[in-house]
Amino acid sequence: MISRIRFPRPALAVFGGIVVATVVLAGCSAPAPTDPPSSSQAPASKAFDAETVKKLDAILEAAVTEHEMPGVTLAVWSPEGDYVSSAGYADVEKKTKMTPELNHRIGSVTKTFTITALLRLVDQGKASLDDHISEYVDGVTRGDEITLRQLAAMTSGLPDYSENPEWQMSLLSDPYAPLTPQSLIDVVSGQPLTDEPGAEMSYSNTSTVLVGMAIEKITGKTLAEVLQDEVAKPLGMEHTFLPEGNEYPEPHAQGYTAQQSDDGSLTNATDWNPSWGWAAGAMISTLDDLKIWVPALATGELLSPELQKERLTVTPEDPQHPDWGYGLGLFNLNGWIGHNGSLPGYKTVTIYLPEKDMTIVAFVNSDADGKSSLGSGLVGPVTQLLTPEALFELG
Repeated sequence: MISRIRFPRPALAVFGGIVVATVVLAGCSAPAPTDPPSSSQAPASKAFDAETVKKLDAILEAAVTEHEMPGVTLAVWSPEGDYVSSAGYADVEKKTKMTPELNHRIGSVTKTFTITALLRLVDQGKASLDDHISEYVDGVTRGDEITLRQLAAMTSGLPDYSENPEWQMSLLSDPYAPLTPQSLIDVVSGQPLTDEPGAEMSYSNTSTVLVGMAIEKITGKTLAEVLQDEVAKPLGMEHTFLPEGNEYPEPHAQGYTAQQSDDGSLTNATDWNPSWGWAAGAMISTLDDLKIWVPALATGELLSPELQKERLTVTPEDPQHPDWGYGLGLFNLNGWIGHNGSLPGYKTVTIYLPEKDMTIVAFVNSDADGKSSLGSGLVGPVTQLLTPEALFELG
């Protein structure tokens, strides 16, 4: 459900193939619209040349017509030019067009906010990355060995609760149910580690949920409050927040998932409760806020230079590319710094290329296989056009 990080392969859905009774949305498999992409009403500060815009329009429309995405939004901001546009449907049944102004569930992009909040507390001297999680959360397997740094870097070795088949079945049987962070951690309580702490990068939502629990213990505040105080408010992001339940401000697109079916039929997951992802994947944001956030994340605007340097030090996934991999709550893939996100009904890519001061954000209102690959279906072709020396293929 929350995005898997694999280098250089695309992200995969967690819940493929699980069968639960479903209500299929009429019209979800209808032919994709062929209307031209709809640009944001706000004019770009500097437009790309007409030929580049034409090619970007074609890539965006192909995401809908050839890759079968219900609705998609693409934004590129750079000194070379800006491009903000949408195509397809925000609501397949009502034939409501996708637009750039919508709120969006951002899945694992949440991790960038949670880990940034932790790093802010470290900069303030309220915690250390070398603290053990046992100082803040009881009952974690080998918690007296696993550090906050290892949790943030996905090297804790803790198994991922969201990959537990029984838990997946339980969640899909009642996706509206509220879940607590402790209940998520309990799913893997007592299970052996997948690797020794610090040995290997192994993407686990358990790790980030534990970071969220540690943040609450350190501050005495809710994680939602800390994310506002330490991240959103300092950067002026007024529409980015961690919901308590399944609240979802209007306007937003309907989100479509196949995770309740074995035949690819789609269900409306818009109001499913994202509390199962909490610190690892439940946040909501907007295009305008992410325009602020992604370069701030990559350049360390909220952190000391020393801590940002630590953050950008990755655990490599490929020996041939030692600079590619996962750092502290973000990845570096072929020079692109950021994160992707996926949960039922929605996928997101948020990346920044320092060499070109270029930010790319992409949304799609589906996580269904073959209908939501933002990497191969949208962002990859965009980078092939704009930055052929730095291709992006994840997510």
